[in-house]
Amino acid sequence: MKDLKKIERLSRLIRYYILVSTTRAGSGHPTSSLSAVELMSTLFFAGFFKFHLQEADHINNDRLIFSKGHASPLLYSLWAAAGSVTESQLLTLRDFDSDLEGHPTPRFKYAEAATGSLGQGLSIGLGMALSAKYIDKLPYRTYVLLGDSEMAEGSQWEAMQIASYYKLGNLVAILDVNRLGQRGETMLGRDTDVYEERVNAFGWKTIKVDGHNIEEINSAYNVASRDNDRPIMIIADTVKGKGISFIEDIDGWHGKALSEEQKDTALAELGEIDKGLIGEIASPDDIKRTEYKPGSVDISDSGSPEPGELISTRKAYGRALVNIFNDFPDIVVLDAEVSNSTYSKIFKDSFPERFFEMFIAEQNMVGTALGLALRGKIPFVSTFAAFFSRAFDQIRMSQYSKTNIKFSGSHCGVSIGPDGGSQMGLEDIAIFRTLIDCTVFYPCDAVSTEALVRLSASFKGNVYIRTTRMDTPVIYDGQELFKKGGSKVLKQSSSDIITVCAAGITLHEALKAYAELLKENINIKIIDTYSIKPIDKETIIDASLKTKAIITVEDHYPEGGLGEAVCSITNIACPVYLLAVRKMPKSGKPGQLLDYESISKEAIIKKVREISKD
Repeated sequence: MKDLKKIERLSRLIRYYILVSTTRAGSGHPTSSLSAVELMSTLFFAGFFKFHLQEADHINNDRLIFSKGHASPLLYSLWAAAGSVTESQLLTLRDFDSDLEGHPTPRFKYAEAATGSLGQGLSIGLGMALSAKYIDKLPYRTYVLLGDSEMAEGSQWEAMQIASYYKLGNLVAILDVNRLGQRGETMLGRDTDVYEERVNAFGWKTIKVDGHNIEEINSAYNVASRDNDRPIMIIADTVKGKGISFIEDIDGWHGKALSEEQKDTALAELGEIDKGLIGEIASPDDIKRTEYKPGSVDISDSGSPEPGELISTRKAYGRALVNIFNDFPDIVVLDAEVSNSTYSKIFKDSFPERFFEMFIAEQNMVGTALGLALRGKIPFVSTFAAFFSRAFDQIRMSQYSKTNIKFSGSHCGVSIGPDGGSQMGLEDIAIFRTLIDCTVFYPCDAVSTEALVRLSASFKGNVYIRTTRMDTPVIYDGQELFKKGGSKVLKQSSSDIITVCAAGITLHEALKAYAELLKENINIKIIDTYSIKPIDKETIIDASLKTKAIITVEDHYPEGGLGEAVCSITNIACPVYLLAVRKMPKSGKPGQLLDYESISKEAIIKKVREISKD
């Protein structure tokens, strides 16, 4: 028999912890935390949430995501009530040296992911639920606490439609409808009926509850904990600031801590607190993860391509995923309904059980990939390079979870041709270069593509692989080795006057320019800067000492691209000239557009001649 009275007492203790920690910090979100106390204390301590306290990474643990990340004082207080965090630790909330940050990050060992940018937690939870149901075959459930304000985010509904599409009955969302957002009432206020109608329309089962009635909440979790064929959302009518009369349901208290005097008044209202009370969390059954062995797949054209063979790097990307899967069986591939263009379809055709169609919903795709990565998978995520910009917030947030996502952006640059500017990825290198510890690779041929895909799978960390639409000739032997932070000097002599650094499509333009200039007895050094981040500083500095100038050539805007990566190197001993996309792109043939943007063979030749005359 569950002791619901004990949960009431634990809820009072949790409210105490929320108040003292936020007042000590002088900031935080106590009212947003107070509204969800009963929802979370019942989940934790009524036997529904199953977790090995001493093994936060145990594969059978249920997962909990606070998408409503500003309610972090509640998260920390829950674990304090479970005996895993001391009150003295709680009182370090938001301190510089504390793991209890203003919004949760994995520095706190019980935080699954970094949250706080609203509208992302449900996608992360979706990825974890996918991993449990379809990959590991484990019975754990994923719970996601949502705020009502973030239901205005389109990414929430992207996640909801995919969760119902994949019939994720192991995913439970808890919606805290406390009516008030940051600056006033939310879009729907307390209209839980409308929330229910909309959520049902997306294929979810819904249960409405009084979010402060422990018996109702307990009954809802009983239903949610059964085997279900679709995801469940518990829609809870709550009161912001619940339990403290002078802040309950009152606008203007969002993100404000109580003063010492106000805190003392609030604690007097709470009544007796039992600091010795410890809530018990149920332990999960120990079930082994299903071991997966990919087996071998015969692809008729999967052999190492020959020098001179024409093949696009996007196609080489798809082939590479298949070729490396036996060595990296934790790989999972996601695509935004363009797998026939990114060529992840090659992997899908070979290993359909490890491919997840995410449809045209890039924000959710990236959040889902984060959830998969946090459960030990190696997600390769592909779409057109341009469309990753739509998901930049999710990409940005993933770095705070120290995650392991491999992004592949195809159709980069003006060289895609007649589709026009809307399809051209021209900002993508800049986007990924801004991220902490994110590696950026830009292969020029099929051999380097496969090598860099394999390399990307071999180390932990976010990686961006930029692929090209058009076919390009293979220039490397199949045994060529590539490394993070490396480059390849393809052409050099003792009489080189200028160095040209290029990558991807423009490398082939540089090689054509080299051949033409050689006829004029003008020698230039050609460097394939396939690793844009980290850049090969040593090789480029050496080139700057031996030639009078460096020209960078890229099918990308100058801001944040290859040219600026080269310019960021200190101790370069010569001028650096940037050839990049500077005009408004438009439709046309690839060659026309490369000429139009002055990043073609002819533009390189012209620039070399100009510099050599100085």
